[in-house]
Amino acid sequence: MSESIIKIQHLTKTFGSGAGSVHALEDISLDIQQGEIFGIIGLSGAGKSTLVRCMNLLERPTSGKVLINGTDMTGLGEKDLRLARRDVTMIFQSFNLLMQRTCLKNVCFPMELCGAPREQSRRRAAELLDLVGLGDKADAYPAQLSGGQKQRVAIARALAAEPKVLLCDEATSALDPTTTASILGLLKDLNQKLGVTVVVITHQMSVIEEICSRVAILDGGVVAECGRVAEIFSNPSTDAARCLVYPGGVRAEQVPPSARAVRVSFNGGTVYQPLIASLAIDCGVKVNILGADTRSIDGHAYGTMLLSLPDDLNDAARALSYIRSQPNVTAEEVEYHA
Repeated sequence: MSESIIKIQHLTKTFGSGAGSVHALEDISLDIQQGEIFGIIGLSGAGKSTLVRCMNLLERPTSGKVLINGTDMTGLGEKDLRLARRDVTMIFQSFNLLMQRTCLKNVCFPMELCGAPREQSRRRAAELLDLVGLGDKADAYPAQLSGGQKQRVAIARALAAEPKVLLCDEATSALDPTTTASILGLLKDLNQKLGVTVVVITHQMSVIEEICSRVAILDGGVVAECGRVAEIFSNPSTDAARCLVYPGGVRAEQVPPSARAVRVSFNGGTVYQPLIASLAIDCGVKVNILGADTRSIDGHAYGTMLLSLPDDLNDAARALSYIRSQPNVTAEEVEYHA
């Protein structure tokens, strides 16, 4: 595995003091590897945006450390911190472009702040606009662009300082699904071409499964789970993870009071549907699908189905045994709770 480029050690962030204080983050520890695309996900209020702002010290942690390339950002003075932040740039949901500047001049802006020569900045900005597919929009203004084009300009601007880390705070939340897919494809392409580490902060599991290799799930300001995306999809071990991975709600509450049911988890095989057909053909047992939340990641099946077992105890036992004998499948009986 690559070396860690970001190390977050026992980070805590509290807003306010006394009885009115709010603990936004509690004892967060994460390692993000050089060159990976790492996801941070949670529901609204989980602490995602606070965490990403602590990564580049836009919010100063109450306690704990943030190390970028081995440098403790929390120990830097303001001058050194400004220099260190060049390695860690951000893109936002709202794009944050300067409306009175052309696309080219928006991308030039961070280089101007660093004192780069004007012509050098313009050449570099033109190259970056080409890189994000907007070479023909150099003289256009943000008001003339679509949402996806604005985000591409924002990405080009974020890359102007040649950062080692690109932080994406809900960067696709304001975009339609097709535009979201194109922006995620661009981020993946930039990660591969430039080697830039990408940290994606989102509330959308579809974004995580599309481009991230690993993910941390935040819940109430703490890390509920952290690991490879495929592993968490196949076996979420906390309520917070299950809520995000299976938002369709394959829950015990869906089971009628008199029914026996089984929750079937698909853990990286290649198909979902033949299981139900095979159960009927091989065992002569029919089951009802009460709920399902399944998806394909890299050609492998992940997710769950909630199945109603037959009333006959022998049929139910044969069905359960057959399901459990299948590769890359686990099954557990679900009890109804009124």
